[in-house]
Amino acid sequence: HLLPPILTLGLPFIAPPFSFRRATHMSSFRSFAILLALALLASPALCAFVGLSNVNLPLRHAAASSSSSCSRQLPIFSAHRRAAAMGRLPSLRMEGGGGEQGAIFCEPTKHDVATGRDPRRVKVFDTTLRDGEQSPGCSMTSEEKLQVAKQLHRLGVDVIEAGFPIASPDDFFAVQQIANTVGTEENPPIICGLARATKGDIERCAEAVKGAKFPRIHTFIASSDIHMEHKLKKTRSEVLAITKEMVTLARSLVEDVEFSAEDALRSDPAFLAELYAVAIEAGATTLNVPDTVGYTTPAEFKALIEYLRANTKGIEKCTISVHGHDDLGMAVANFLGAVEGGARQVEVTVNGIGERAGNAALEEVVMALHVRKSYYNPLLGRDKDSEDPITNIVLREIHRSSKLITSLTGMLVQPNKAIVGANAFAHESGIHQDGMLKNKLTYEIVDASTIGLDNSEGIVLGKHSGRAAFRSKLQEIGFELSDSDLNKAFVRFKELADKKKEISAMDLESIVSDEVQDLQNNRFKLVHVQVVCGDRASPSATVTLYDEQEKFERTDASIGTGPVDAAFQAVNRLCSLKNIGQSGAEEVKLLEYSVSSVTAGIDALGEVTVRLQDTNSGRVFFGRAADTDIVVASTHAYVNALNRMLTQRTDLTPRLHPQLSARL
Repeated sequence: HLLPPILTLGLPFIAPPFSFRRATHMSSFRSFAILLALALLASPALCAFVGLSNVNLPLRHAAASSSSSCSRQLPIFSAHRRAAAMGRLPSLRMEGGGGEQGAIFCEPTKHDVATGRDPRRVKVFDTTLRDGEQSPGCSMTSEEKLQVAKQLHRLGVDVIEAGFPIASPDDFFAVQQIANTVGTEENPPIICGLARATKGDIERCAEAVKGAKFPRIHTFIASSDIHMEHKLKKTRSEVLAITKEMVTLARSLVEDVEFSAEDALRSDPAFLAELYAVAIEAGATTLNVPDTVGYTTPAEFKALIEYLRANTKGIEKCTISVHGHDDLGMAVANFLGAVEGGARQVEVTVNGIGERAGNAALEEVVMALHVRKSYYNPLLGRDKDSEDPITNIVLREIHRSSKLITSLTGMLVQPNKAIVGANAFAHESGIHQDGMLKNKLTYEIVDASTIGLDNSEGIVLGKHSGRAAFRSKLQEIGFELSDSDLNKAFVRFKELADKKKEISAMDLESIVSDEVQDLQNNRFKLVHVQVVCGDRASPSATVTLYDEQEKFERTDASIGTGPVDAAFQAVNRLCSLKNIGQSGAEEVKLLEYSVSSVTAGIDALGEVTVRLQDTNSGRVFFGRAADTDIVVASTHAYVNALNRMLTQRTDLTPRLHPQLSARL
């Protein structure tokens, strides 16, 4: 755009100063320059001739509003070459195929009507229990999954993807249990199970979720050329035929069917639109567009959603959903771009846990929509200043949900993580502190109390506090315990109160998380641990374990590089002597050992997380414990992790993985 004016103004003045007859021919030269500039403006062919054809044009869709269904210019992508270790990756091209974009689906569903939810909202589909649990070492038992599902219900998510039912008997039982309990409560979420596009998967999934008031089957098949060729070994026509058959089967079993085209962001957009049209015709009610490998950018995601709205037959009858991973650190930004393009469901996990670099974080997507409500309201067909919530999420439950996932998976949150990190609301800079004292809004766009992080302690608990005050405080911070769990937690509380003057809410959260872990199948219980160490002594530990199966205690001692290592070695010796499972406990690899302080102060609880790998199966197990003595906490955590591993050694078959298991 700038070249013609530059030539017009500049060429008359760049004649060689040494030119003989400059004065004579200057007028002719200026005339030539003007004609050349006009030619450049009028003739793209001449631009190509002089080497200007490689200039990339910018995307022409940034100013367009996705809330309208009117016709508008589709974005043009310049070709770009990308490669990765797996081989050459395709460029995302959207050439031609213009037309009027389909209206965004906002008709109230049966679930919306029954639960009174705004059909214009952005729906939150939580996959913590399915995709989040696929993160190494984050596997949970069925009881722990039920605990998470209950918290997700309190959080207000619209859909809980409870698991992959065909993966294992325990996965099936977990999904079924959640459907029969959380899925039948008042104002329930939709309970969803994942299934590959196979008859066995879909029927197994339907059996697992049928007890819920609002069951959903989420089925998928790969759509990118690289996946179809190398993983599925199917042609495009075969994938279309399978999609039609399997979505039809799913719809015959439940009313609510979600269809995903795996690796959609690296798929041919024209084929993608054709595939989604087939799924719609077969009965799909939600179309998911997944960025399976975290490959895209916000502008590309928005553009693809707009392209599909303009080129997919029947898409105005379906909710458009998005799923994405954080491999390039852009998952949340990508989702916000997709919402601008017309997506109305986001598939997220608490704390962003998930495979590789994780998934888009629920708390970050939800709070971005909340804080920037005036920006997103018009995109949802609302008044800019509307105070109606954009999602159904109960914001004050965010912090509690984050802490629960951390305690059950052992996956610690980085301190500087947005929204739920320990430093998210901390200020050290003098300038910042001065501004905060005068007005919080000077440096905080989110009040900590909004997400349930309240500095007010209310009732202060100590060693003289009774059971009623203890229960009241637990209810205040969001814990509803059975009488047996309450009794166990109260005993731990009294033990801690003898060591600490005051017990904080964070102490209580740690105690409760510790005591209500699913330990009913644990074979070993730590009875006693004592260590000797010092700068002139060889670290040693004496450990006593109680064997619930054999009903006897055994004690052993060991030395190590430090007190914790000595205690771990003693535990290994005790377990090895009994030849547990297929081999001794020495066939265990310690992958991670971390200690963190629950609160400040010299008398603070130390929280220990241990992650072990079974060298026979390659599976990872974690253990967690808290105590004012970190050696005791460490030994408890190690025994807990070891128990998880030993109880599952009866079946060392790796769990079926939805993406890596390509049987069709």
